[in-house]
Amino acid sequence: MYLLKFDWNPITGIDIVGNFKLHFYSMMWIVAFLLGWYIMKRIFTKEKVNLEYLDPLFIYTVLATMLGARLGHVLFYQSELISEDFFSIFLPFRFKGGFEFTGFQGLASHGAAIGIIIGMYLYRRKYKYKSLMWILDRVVISVASGAVFIRIGNFINSEIIGKVTDSSFGVRFIQEEYTKNEAIQLTGIQSPQEAYNAIASNPQFQNLLEAVPYRHPAQLYESFCYIFVFLILWYVYNKTKKSEQAGFLFGLFLIMLWTIRFFVEFVKEPQGDEYITMLGLNTGQMLSIPFILIGLYFMFLFKPKSAQ
Repeated sequence: MYLLKFDWNPITGIDIVGNFKLHFYSMMWIVAFLLGWYIMKRIFTKEKVNLEYLDPLFIYTVLATMLGARLGHVLFYQSELISEDFFSIFLPFRFKGGFEFTGFQGLASHGAAIGIIIGMYLYRRKYKYKSLMWILDRVVISVASGAVFIRIGNFINSEIIGKVTDSSFGVRFIQEEYTKNEAIQLTGIQSPQEAYNAIASNPQFQNLLEAVPYRHPAQLYESFCYIFVFLILWYVYNKTKKSEQAGFLFGLFLIMLWTIRFFVEFVKEPQGDEYITMLGLNTGQMLSIPFILIGLYFMFLFKPKSAQ
């Protein structure tokens, strides 16, 4: 069965002016944050929490997520940027090898998770209307919904690709296989997108297309699974009394999300030029294990101070 196999050569954004481009990946982040804001508004309204606390929560979450995700990627997967292109860590530009607007690329979910936890702690220190665990138990519902769109954005960008496969779910990521310069040099076409289009559809370059291996669409695997993470959290929050147990939803989120990440890593290519392995596990898997253990603690062992 080969009906699900296909070539992936998308337009990744809309050209605005010069090197500036509106990336669909960035739009997926916007969708994720706006959907998260809407979900939290529903929660605040249901629990009769003053909505004046919602916008500050949104700002803290956005900043904590983006900063944590970026720093996490640099520290875990691309530490050479610290010495080679330092300002690109914090700015949506690449300075090494020529100035280019890139958008905020290179974001690690493990770093985002750490950033969100720290951000919620700082938010709680300023706004004391509820406990930190109350905030975390509800914010993770929004985070789970947003994760669905982030992985779709990764798929659009042909990044975080899967390993080579001969399964019926294989996808040929043309733009991952050939860089823009390679596509231009190999086809003689000066426009990168037109060069990619030629590789994808022009019989003259059939050999270039055939050289692109089919890979697992690991981004879509994760995105699909995260839909169920969100639905389960939403059901537990709305339909069960477990939502009243401090830390339960937070722990459940950590276990589900990072277990999915742990197993999807088996079909993903390692991220970054430098990565560590131990006992056959890659960096992403090793970083997921502590989150799963923390989740087990909050689900089954954590007791809020007021109950101790």
